[in-house]
Formats: sequence, C-alpha cells, structure tokens
Amino acid sequence: QLPIYGQDVIYAYSGQNMGDMDPHIFAVAEEAYKQMARDEKNQSIIVSGESGAGKTVSAKYAMRYFATVGGSASDTNIEEKVLASSPIMEAIGNAKTTRNDNSSRFGKYIQIGFDKRYHIIGANMRTYLLEKSRVVFQAEDERNYHIFYQLCAAASLPEFKELMLTCAEDFFYTSQGGDIRIEGIDDAEDFEKTRQAFTLLGVRESHQISIFKIIASILHLGNVEIQAERDGDSCSVSPQDEHLNSFCRLLGVEHSQMEHWLCHRKLVTTSETYVKTMSLQQVVNARNALAKHIYAQLFSWIVEHINKALYTPLKQHSFIGVLDIYGFETFEVNSFEQFCINYANEKLQQQFNSHVFKLEQEEYMKEEIPWTLIDFYDNQPCIDLIEAKLGILDLLDEECKVPKGTDQNWAQKLYDRHSGSQHFQKPRMSNTAFIVIHFADKVEYLSDGFLEKNRDTVYEEQINILKASKFPLVADLFHDDKDSVSATTTSGKGSSSKINIRSARPPLKASNKEHKRTVGHQFRTSLHLLMETLNATTPHYVRCIKPNDEKLPFHFDPKRAVQQLRACGVLETIRISAAGYPSRWTYHDFFNRYRVLVKKRELTSTDKKAICRSVLESLIKDPDKFQFGRTKIFFRAGQVAYLEKLRADRFRAATIMIQKTVRGWLQRVKYRRLKIAALTLQRYCRGHLARRLAEHLRRTRAAIVLQKQCRMWRARQAYQRVRGAAVVIQAFARGMFVRRIYQQILLEHKATILQKHLRGWMARRRFQRLRGAAIIIQCAFRMLKAKQELKALKIEARSAEHLKRLNVGMENKVVQLQRKIDDQNKEFKSLSEQLAVATSTHATEVEKLKKELAQYHQSQGGGGLRLQEEVENLRAELQRAHCERKVLEDTHTREKDELRKVREGPWECQENALLKDEKEQLNNQILCQAKGEYQSKELEEERSRYQNLVKEYSRLEQRYDNLRDEMTIIKARRAVPDTVMCYGSVGGSEVSKAAMDMMVFLKLQKRVRELEQERKKLQVQLEKREQQDSRRVQVRAGDADLAYNSLKRQELESENKKLKNDLNELRKAVADQATQDNSSHCSPDGYSLLLNQLKLANEELEVRKEEVLILRTQIVSADQRRLTGRSQAGLLANPPLASFPCWSVWSVLPPCAWHCLLRARVPHPPCNLHRLLEAQLQAQGREHEAEVEALRAQVEALKEDLDRQQQTFCQTLLLSPEAQLEFGVRQELTRLTNDNLDLKELVEKLEKNERKLKKQLKIYMKKVQDLEGGAYVCVCVCVCVCVRERERERERERERDEHLLSSNSHCLLLLDLKPQMLTGSVPCLPAYILYMCIRHADYINDDLKVHSLLTSTINGIKRVLKKHNEDFEMTSFWLSNTCRLLHCLKQYSGDEGFMTQNTAKQNEHCLKNFDLTEYRQVLSDLSIQIYQQLIKIAEGVLQPMIVSAMLENESIQGLSGVKPTGYRKRSSSMVDGDNSYCLEAIIRQMNSFHTVMCDQGLDPEIILQVFKQLFYMINAVTLNNLLLRKDVCSWSTGMQLRYNISQLEEWLRGRNLQQSGAVQTLEPLIQAAQLLQLKKKTPEDAEAICSLCTSLSTQQIVKILNLYTPVNEFEERVTVAFIRTIQAQLQERNDPQQLLLDSKHMFPVLFPFNPSLLTMDSIHIPAYLNLEFLNEV
Repeated sequence: QLPIYGQDVIYAYSGQNMGDMDPHIFAVAEEAYKQMARDEKNQSIIVSGESGAGKTVSAKYAMRYFATVGGSASDTNIEEKVLASSPIMEAIGNAKTTRNDNSSRFGKYIQIGFDKRYHIIGANMRTYLLEKSRVVFQAEDERNYHIFYQLCAAASLPEFKELMLTCAEDFFYTSQGGDIRIEGIDDAEDFEKTRQAFTLLGVRESHQISIFKIIASILHLGNVEIQAERDGDSCSVSPQDEHLNSFCRLLGVEHSQMEHWLCHRKLVTTSETYVKTMSLQQVVNARNALAKHIYAQLFSWIVEHINKALYTPLKQHSFIGVLDIYGFETFEVNSFEQFCINYANEKLQQQFNSHVFKLEQEEYMKEEIPWTLIDFYDNQPCIDLIEAKLGILDLLDEECKVPKGTDQNWAQKLYDRHSGSQHFQKPRMSNTAFIVIHFADKVEYLSDGFLEKNRDTVYEEQINILKASKFPLVADLFHDDKDSVSATTTSGKGSSSKINIRSARPPLKASNKEHKRTVGHQFRTSLHLLMETLNATTPHYVRCIKPNDEKLPFHFDPKRAVQQLRACGVLETIRISAAGYPSRWTYHDFFNRYRVLVKKRELTSTDKKAICRSVLESLIKDPDKFQFGRTKIFFRAGQVAYLEKLRADRFRAATIMIQKTVRGWLQRVKYRRLKIAALTLQRYCRGHLARRLAEHLRRTRAAIVLQKQCRMWRARQAYQRVRGAAVVIQAFARGMFVRRIYQQILLEHKATILQKHLRGWMARRRFQRLRGAAIIIQCAFRMLKAKQELKALKIEARSAEHLKRLNVGMENKVVQLQRKIDDQNKEFKSLSEQLAVATSTHATEVEKLKKELAQYHQSQGGGGLRLQEEVENLRAELQRAHCERKVLEDTHTREKDELRKVREGPWECQENALLKDEKEQLNNQILCQAKGEYQSKELEEERSRYQNLVKEYSRLEQRYDNLRDEMTIIKARRAVPDTVMCYGSVGGSEVSKAAMDMMVFLKLQKRVRELEQERKKLQVQLEKREQQDSRRVQVRAGDADLAYNSLKRQELESENKKLKNDLNELRKAVADQATQDNSSHCSPDGYSLLLNQLKLANEELEVRKEEVLILRTQIVSADQRRLTGRSQAGLLANPPLASFPCWSVWSVLPPCAWHCLLRARVPHPPCNLHRLLEAQLQAQGREHEAEVEALRAQVEALKEDLDRQQQTFCQTLLLSPEAQLEFGVRQELTRLTNDNLDLKELVEKLEKNERKLKKQLKIYMKKVQDLEGGAYVCVCVCVCVCVRERERERERERERDEHLLSSNSHCLLLLDLKPQMLTGSVPCLPAYILYMCIRHADYINDDLKVHSLLTSTINGIKRVLKKHNEDFEMTSFWLSNTCRLLHCLKQYSGDEGFMTQNTAKQNEHCLKNFDLTEYRQVLSDLSIQIYQQLIKIAEGVLQPMIVSAMLENESIQGLSGVKPTGYRKRSSSMVDGDNSYCLEAIIRQMNSFHTVMCDQGLDPEIILQVFKQLFYMINAVTLNNLLLRKDVCSWSTGMQLRYNISQLEEWLRGRNLQQSGAVQTLEPLIQAAQLLQLKKKTPEDAEAICSLCTSLSTQQIVKILNLYTPVNEFEERVTVAFIRTIQAQLQERNDPQQLLLDSKHMFPVLFPFNPSLLTMDSIHIPAYLNLEFLNEV
C-alpha cells in the first residue's frame, strides 16, 4: 500500500479547496464535508466501478476521513464504531472472485449523521441485493464469504471445540472453487479483528458464539449426505449422519423432524393434506435454499444490530451518505444478479448525467450568461424497458405467479412484447436468452434460473422447525413480525431481497399481497428509495478504475481504462462539458496571466473587468468564442491556447528587445574597458621613464656624500688611536696607587671585626643565662594557667562554632595563597612574553645589521670596523637580556617553591588529592564519552518512548475523568429527587450507608459550627485591635528605642554570664557529690534528677542565646533605619511595651523567673525597670481580659445550646409516642456520633503528641550520652518552671499555625490564580509558596501533611489545566511553576549533587526529615504532560496560518502573477471571505508566545525546545502541502520559500534562539526550495541535486520533480529520463518509505536542573493573593 492514506495526508487535505491539491479520495470527502457545513445540506458520495477497482477501500477511506475530521465531541467513540462496522461487513458480505480477492457481493449505503457543530453522532446502514447463491455455489478460483474460512481457521480455539469444524477443504460449501487461500491474507488474524469489531459494537459474547454456531451449522448442512432410493422419486438421510447431528445440535432443533422434512414436503388441498417425497435433485435444491435462507436472515440480523449500535437519540442536523454500489458487470454467462446490478447502474448513470447537466446549468445561471440546451445521452428508454408497466420485471413477476411458469415461457413473452424496442434484441442462436443494450455495452442474459431466483422459495415445514429452536437467537431470526410466510434479508430501511415460503394451506388475502413481493419487486422498491435519497442530497462521484485484469501492481492497461471510463459515463460527461464553455478564468487570474497583452494606456484604468473586456474584444474577433460572467470569463474550446500563443509571441518579442539592449550595453562596456586599459598603459610607461631619471640623479648625489663621509672617518680613526694610548697609561698608574691604599684599609677592618665578635659572644652568654631562668619561671606559671583553661577549652572544642573558627583562617589563607600563585603566574607569563618579543626584535636587528655589513664589505673592504663594533655592542646587550631573563626565571622558581612549601599543609594536601581525583574522574568521563554515544542515542529513544507513554497516560486519565463525570450525571438523573432518612429496621448495607451519610453530615455540621465560632472570635479580636489603635499615644523618638534595646541586650548578656557561672559551680558540686556517692553507694535517683535538670538548663541556655541574637539584629536594623532617615523628624506614636519585638521574651516569664532576674547583679536604671514592670502588668491584664471574654463566649454558646434543646423538647411533646421514640433515637444517634468524632480527634492529637515526645526523647538520650563523663548541673525550680511555661506557649502557637496551614494549603490552587495577577512579582511565586508549605510540614515532621499537600497540589494543577486546556498563557504559567517546584525539591533535597551552587543561607532551607524522590518523578511526569499540552495549543494556533503564509501569500511583490502554464484555478468551495495569513502574522504569534514564556519565568532551555518543536511543525506542514500541490511546485514558490525561511532565521537570531536547533528542523524545507530553483537537465545537475538534498528522501525528491510545473513556456518540465537518473543515483540510500513527514511527531523534552538564586526568607507574598493565613514560622 502506498503511503498516501495516512493521518498526515488527512490533515494535509483538511481545510483545502477542491483542485488546490492532487486528486484524492480525501479531496472529495473534504469537499462534501465543507459543502455540508457551508450550505447546511445533506451530501452523498457515490463510489462506483468494476469489481476489483477499489470501491470498498475508497468508501472505507472516506468514512475514515469523516471519523478523523468530524470526530464525536463526547467520549462515545461513535467514529470508532462506524469504522468497526467495515471488518464485520467485509467478513460476512465479501468474497474472493476471479477479478478481486475482496469483492463486495452486496451494495450498501451508509449515512453518517452530524450535529450542529458537525461532529459525528451516529450512523445508519442500508444494504442491497446480497448474492445468496454464493453460499451454496462458487465458480472456479473463487471462494465463499470470508467468514466461513475465518471460522475454520480459528476452529482450534478452545471456545470453538463444540462447533466440530475442521479445515475449509473438508466442507462442500467452501471447497467448490479449488484453492481456498488468498496470498497475503491470514484468515485467523482477520477473524480476530472481526471479533474485536463485534465487541466494539456492543455484541455480547453469547450472541457472538450463537452467530458462529449458525455459520458452522450452514457448513455442516452442506455436508449432509442424501441417499437416493431405488425408485428414484424418493431419498433419505442416514440417522447416523454426523453433520446432520451437528447441524441440529448447533441450531437446537429436533433431529428426527429435520431428517424427515429434508426429504419430504407437504401438499395441502381444499379437502385434505398430503406428504409427498422428493427426488434427489429436489432435496438438494431444498437444502441449498434452506442454507441460503439461514445465511440471509443472519446477515439481516447483523446489519440490524450494527444499526442499533450506531443509533443515537440525539437530533441529527445533517448527514453524509457513502454509497458503495456494484459497478456495471458483464460475464460470459449473465444471470439474475447481473441483471439487477446493471439495472441499478442504469438508474445511477441517469442521475449522474442529470447532475452534471444541472451543474453546468447552475454555473451559467450564477454567472448570468446566455446558455442553450446541451444535448446528452438519456437512458430513460432503457430504464422504461426494465421497470415500466409490462416491462421485463413486470413480466417476470407475472410469470412467477403462474403455477407452471417456466423460464422459456417468460423469454418468449419478452420476445413478443419488446421485439420492437431499440434497447432489446433477441440472440440469433438461442431461444432462452435476450440482449439488453445498456448505456455502457450490450449484455446477453441467460433466462435459466430467473424465476427460481426471483421467487427464492423455501419450504415452510423447515422454517417451522427452525422457529421452534431452543436457542433464542435462532428462533428470533425466523419469528420476526415482517414475515409470517416470508423473510427479508436486510434491515427495514432498505431491503435487498425477500424470500417466499410455500404454504401448505391456501394463503390469506394479505398473505397474497405479501407473496407478490418478489426479489425483483423488492429491489426495484429499494432502488427507488435510494434514488429519492440521492436526489435530495448533493452528490459527489468517485469513479474507481481498475488498471488491469491480472491483479498486478504498477501495471496500466490503457484499453481497459478507456473501456471503464466509457462504462461509467465519464467520457459522456466530458462531451457534455466540452459542448459549452469548458475553460473558465476569474477576472483577477485572467488579468494577472495576460497582463502582458494589455496596452499601457489601458492599464491606467482601475477596473479590471473593463480592461479584460477591452483586451478580449480586441484579440478575439468572434464574440461567440467567449462570454463575460459576473465573476468569471468563459471560453470555448481552443481559445485559451490561442491566448497562450499571443502571450508567448509578446514574451518572445520582449525577449529579443532585451537581448538587443543587453548586447549593445555589453559592447559599450567592452569598448570603455579597452580605452581605459590603453590610457593606463601610457601612464605607467611615462611614469617608469621619469623614475629612471630620478634614480640616476639620486645615485650621483649619494656617491659624493659617501666620499665625504669616508675621508672624515679616516681622520677620526687616527685621532682616536693616539688618544686611546694616553688614556691607558694614565689608568695603569692610578690603579697601582689605589690598590696600595685599599690593602691598608682592609687590615684595619679585619681587626675591628675580631673585636666585635668577641664582645658579642660574652654578652650573649650572660643573656642566655638570664633568659633560661625567666623561661623556667614562665613555664611553671603558664602550666598552671593552661591547666585552668584546659577544662574550658575541652568544652568549647566540642562545639561546631569552634571548628568553624579554626577553619576560617585556614580557608582564607589557602584562598590568599591561591590568588598569589595566580598573580605570579600571570606576571611570569607577561614577563616571558616581553622577553620573547625582545629576543625576536634583537634577532631581527642582528640579521639586518649583518646584511648591511655584508653590503658595506662589498662596497668598501676597509669600512667594516665600525660595524663590527656595533655588532659587538648589540651582542653584549643581548647577553645582558639573557642574564636578566635567567635571573627572573630563578626568582620565579624560588618564589614558586616557597609557595609550594607553604601550601603543603594537611588541608592543602587533602584539597590537592581531591582535585586530582576529580581530574581523574573527568578524564575517565571524557574517555568514556566516545563510547557512550550509542548509549545516549538509546537513552534519547527511551526518553521519547517514556514521554509518549506519559502522553497516553494523560489521555487515558482525561478519558477516565470524562467517563466518571458522565456516570455521575447518569446516576444523578436516575436517582430519586427526594431523599428520605429512615431509622427503622433495614438491611445491613442500608444501615451502614445511612450511618456513613449521617457521620459525614454531622462532621460537616460540626465543622460549620467551628468555623462560625472562629469567625466570631476573629471579629472580636479585630474590634479589640481597632480600639487599641485608637488609644495609642505619642512616644519618644527613635533614640529611646535604641537605648531600650541596648538595655535589654545588656540584661540578657549579664543573665547569660550568671547562668554560666552557676553552671560551673554546679558542675563542681556535682563532681564532689559524685565522689561522695561512690563512697556511700547512694541510689541512682539523684543521678536521673540531675540529668533532667541539666537538660532543662541547656535548653534554657540555648533559648537565651537565640534571644540575644534576635535583640542584636533588631538593634542593628533600628540603627540602620535611624541612619537612613526612615523615621520621621517629628514625634512618633509610642506603642505599649508589649508591642516591642523583645517584649515577647520578657512577657512570657513567670513571677519566679522575674525574682531570679532581680536577684542578678545587673545594673538596671530605675526608670527602665519601672517600665518593664508596668508593661508586664498590662500584658497580664490583657491576658486576663481575653480569658474572661473566652469564658463569656462559652457561656453564650451554652445558653444557645440550652435554648435549642428546650425548643426541641417542646416540639417533641407535640408528637405522637412513636414519633417521640423515633426522634429520641435520632437525637441519641446524633449525640453518639458527635462524641465519637470528638474522641477520634482526641486520639489523633494524642498520637501526634506521642510522636513528638518520642522524637524529643531520642534527642535528650543523645545529649545524656554525650554528657555522661562530665559534670552535672542543678538549676533552680524557677528556671524549670519558666522553661516549661515557654514550651507550652510555643506548643500552642505551633499547633495554631499548623491548623491554619493544614486547613488552607489547598487554597493555593483552588484560587485559580491568573498570570495577570502576579505581574510585577517574583516569577514562579506559587512554586516558592508551595515549597515553603512543604518545608513547614517537613519541619514539624508530619508525613501525612506532606503527602496530602503534594497530592492536592498535583491534582489541583491537573484540574486547572483541564479547565483551561486551550489557554496558552495559563498553561505556560503552570508549566513554569511546576518546573520551579521540581527544581526547588531538587535544590533543597539535601543531595550533594544538587547543592553545589547553593549558598550557606540556602543550605539552611533544605529538607531534614523526608525524601521526596518519588514525588519529584511524579512532578516530572506532570511537567511532561503540561509541556505536551502547551505544544498542542501552540500548534493549534499556528497550523491554520502556515500554508497560507509560507506558500500562498505574496511575500515578494510581483511573484504572485506568475502562475504555472496551463494551471486553471477551480472555483472555491469555501465561503466568501479572506482567510489568508502572511508571514508577519506567524512572527507576531511567535513573539507573543516568547513574551509570555519569558515573563512567566520559564526556563530558557525549555523555551528553546518549544520553538524547536514549533519550527519542526512549520517545516512538516509546509513540506507536506508542497508534496501534494502541483500549483505551488514552481520556481517562484522556491524563491518565496527561501525568503520566508530567511525571515524566520532572522527572527531566531533576533530572539537569541539560534542554539535551539530550530534551523536544523527547517533543513528539508530549505532543500526543497533549493530543488525548485536548481537546473534539472544534465547529469551534472542530477549529481548536484543528489549531493544537496540529503535531508529529503528519494520519494520526496522524485515527487517534487514530477510535480514541478514551469512558470512560462520558456521553461520545460522535468524529463522522465532525468528523474530516472536521479532514482538510479539514489538507489543506495536507505530512505523510509513514508512520503510525508509526521507533523504530529514530538521531540522528547528535557528539564535540566536550574537552581534558584533566591532565598526563601526573601520571598514576599502580596496581599492581593488573599493568603493571610500563611505566616512566616
């Protein structure tokens, strides 16, 4: 099968106009679908052709197109059911013939119903004239219906053992044709598809088994052996016949009766009844008639159930019918079936001719042009010959009514009646045949068997036995109310045949009327109904042409094709069309095409119609050759060719003019070039002579100068020699005198040195003695002090802060040393570069000087002494430079060694080892990278498969949600409106369900009461806060606040010192007591008491440290606010002391703690201490008032409860005793349920507290183990009480915060945030808020809360995306937030691999208790689903624009008027309106996408992948349309494509998206555009094309070359030889067989880890989000 019927081709033809693309069955289906939506009129597609031409397959593809384009809006899958009916009907109605392996032996008309939105809602099928004779007889090389062979192939299955079937060769009804197998067909596999189709259409498994039993019984019936008796007039069946036993068992009938009535029949007269035996031939005929009748009834039952499965209760707005009807047939022996088939084709041909004539008439009337009646062949006389009164069918029915009518008598009546008809003839050599002249050909029919097939008789006794079957389905087949004496073979909406049953009694009058309905009468009636349906719809015709009779692929027989075209009336249609105006051009297209024939003065007019009129009147003199319509110009045959000749002549003249002008211009350019060259040569020659003269003069002057300089140099040399000798003599004399003086000074200096060293040695010895004594004294003293400090250092050494302090200096030192090494390396590199530059400079100078020296030696031998001296000087300088370089290198080496020695410490060695290990790992990774390319490819494929599974899972999940909602609606509709609550004695399940409903109801009621109380409490607090704000007074300026804070810090520090001193004293006391306890062996109770007190003291110490740190930070922040001037210059409001941040530390202390605080020796100013005490009293007063208010609220609630109970009691007294009892039971149930709920909540709280206490106990046990070897602390009772009070208060606050968080965490997603609400805030703010909620749940170690929070988050995101499944902005918003939440879970997971870029502050925010790896995988899958939905939305927005913008819009001005030669635009089937798009529209849309994704903080890597996917879709859609449209395969389209692609690439560069790989996805389209512009003639051109088009497959290249259409007559089409050359050179390619690109292909998406730079404490929640319940804990 060629790859031209896939989903991509369907999407390519969807929305296209008829004629824009290549002829295709999908183009016809799209035209019908469009006209149905545009005109709101029913449509029909009539598929016809010979047997084996592809009618059934074409109808199947048309239905699949409608199922894809107009799929059902709901999840009823009605389109799948429509497609599932095809394999069933092919199994029971198709068979192998000599002309076709899958020939339909019946006609069918399928109506596909659509609603107002043009979605499929249902379907209905009508069948016509099933070939029942094939059940009992097959010709040579033919087969029975497929279902028989499929059932025999599956006979080995366990569920079919009882059918007693074997292979098909063993049965008479399936082995008459010879070979029972079809090449390339697996009957067992087809049978499995048939069963799946039955299941999809809702046929129960039991009914399927019953159907297969009936089919198997027909096979057994054909194998029943009938034995003739000796007299020849009777026969019998053996009682032991296995096949008859199987037949009776499978159908559930009595064996004896069936055995008897197979060989006998009943004759009923007016007086008595006779039972008569039958001959062998009569019994065989009766058996075959029974088999045909059973199969026909089963066929009708299956069709009826298919219609029931496709039926819909919804109102049908319109429908499209698909008619798969048999084509015109003529064989060597033509019988009744061929007569009916050809009769139906006569009717369809008449309808086709009238429709074509009607289209021509409508076109002319719409365009308002005069038209005349066109003569065409009318086959109404032939139809009258068949169906008119006393026609062939009437005479056949009349002969069937005669008791002893025969086929010969009927043929004789035909000869007598219709011998004068021009469409009827009698054969010369036969008296039992007749000839009918049809519209396609003469057909000779043999009359033998016409009467029997028209009657289709079966004996009533056999039918009565089947009616009495014990199987319901078998009995239902023959008990339908339509036939008391006869049965139909199709559903009631279009019967194909009717079977008459001979009755033993005289039939009634109604039965006689029914009895008259023969097969021919039924077929004529159903055919009239079909024609009425087709005439009421707009027909569309598909003519299937069989290429050859040998069933060979890619073999075309022209004679057979012409014969079929004539038979189906296409040639007649062409003749009708050619008789009028076959060529039509719109005014716009005509003007663009023939604008070159218009004169310049006529182009000044703006009316194109007037221009066209004047041009045609001047060019074509005969006015009958053309007509002007309203929107088109109509031409007679041959006129367009004449206009094309005039246009070519005009182009040829213009070409000659252009050639003449260009050649003259080329000659002028050549002359100017020669003239300029001559002038240039003259100028250069004159310049050369002038330069020679100047050179001679310059040399003469230089010789004079050289002579002067040489003489001067000689004189100077003589003077220098004399002067040098005098200087040498003076130097030697002065040196001798100086050396003598130096020797005397040296002796004196040595004596001084000896004296200095002796005196120093004596002083050092005295100093060493004194220093040794001092050191001994210092060591003793320092030993004493060190022992005292050792204990304190041991305690401090265990703390983490100590280790941090130790490491801070070392890390800084390592960093400094590393920086110093880097600086020296840079300096050494710069010096080395300078030295290299200097060396190279010196080398070049030396070489230069050497050359000059050699020149001077040649000119004058004695003048080189001075140059030698200069060379020596330069060498000395070079030597000095080398020495300096060596010194620098030595200095650098020495400093580097020193730094290496400094760095060789324990920390540096360890760091170096780690760096070496890391280097080795990186090397190993680099080495393994080459080996891992194959593994990376496999990983990419696995990722793609996984994401496809995620996509399929999301689709199934969506479908599951839809089905669940639908089931809920159905249950709600079926439920009783009024709900009555009963408390009587009911069943166990009802009681439990009622109890559950009651519990849920009471729980909700209790929750409502709690929320109401909480609302009242919050309202009271709000009123109090407003009153407090109104009573505030002015306070001092910010300096008083700073003094107050510093006072508090001093107090806490002094208290901290005091606690430390007490701790040391208690340690000593405990140590002394421990020694006493060891001697007296005291009990261990004191030990445990001391441990508990030590724990409490340590906790108190930690709390104090935290308070000191908080106060310090507050003081610093207040100081900064004061310095920056944030406080106002005037007086500030003075709040109560309890409102200060530090007051929370002091207000929670009990009186005993205050007593301890006052006992401490800390200097408190009296005024400040007075303020503290006053603030404490105020705070206690407010707490007392709050408690009083709470008690009052409780009293009010109790009063309300009491009043409600009193009212209830009064109402109860008015009821009857039974009602009182019932009411009492109800009240008791309510009370017990409330108590039960309270107890459950109490148990949950206790379990929660138990978990917390266990966790604290583990922490305390660790501390005890650490402190077992040390001292123990005993603290006072007041501190213990203070700690316990503070712990209780903190526990209450924590529970209150947790309750708020747990009750409102799901609101984050239920608020349905819109991206516009978060404009200006931090990107991905919801993700950060969600992570902070998760971190709080991790902080309190509540795994249930973490699970519920993450689950509700994921489900909420899915609900939001389902609601906004077409909103790109909302989808992008939640994709960015989901990815950011995933990154946060990775970044703060505690995994070292994700924490490399974290700061110290961010590491503090990591999760401590839970591993959320599984939830990270779930969020990753959710991100993939959101990404796929985002791509789907973007593709849905861009896809309608692509074809118009890339291929049709005029991007380059002037190219649209150049259309391919001979191209004629067909009339559009779209509604009037401009739906075209330009490239700027696509760029604007992509700009919008990019802006939305960037504003919402989507990761840049994901944005790159989004645009790579969108550009691939643009490439696939554009290339697919290019491969399917002939009108765009031209040079101008290639130029336009190149321009559009360059604009897209420019947009990518402007947005910095060139790294996304989007340009690579456009490579096939780029190569296709280049292919349209390349030369296509020589073998060199073929090689260039093959080397260039590497991204295009061989099929795509050949397709484009075949479709290439020249833009004018100066260009030629691509020759067949050139295309074959291309194919030969591309044979070695292993290209895929698929022609079109998969536009739905999706690249696997990657979500790289992208940590955030923000810290959680810097996140601010805006007030407009209504998240007041979230507080920083």
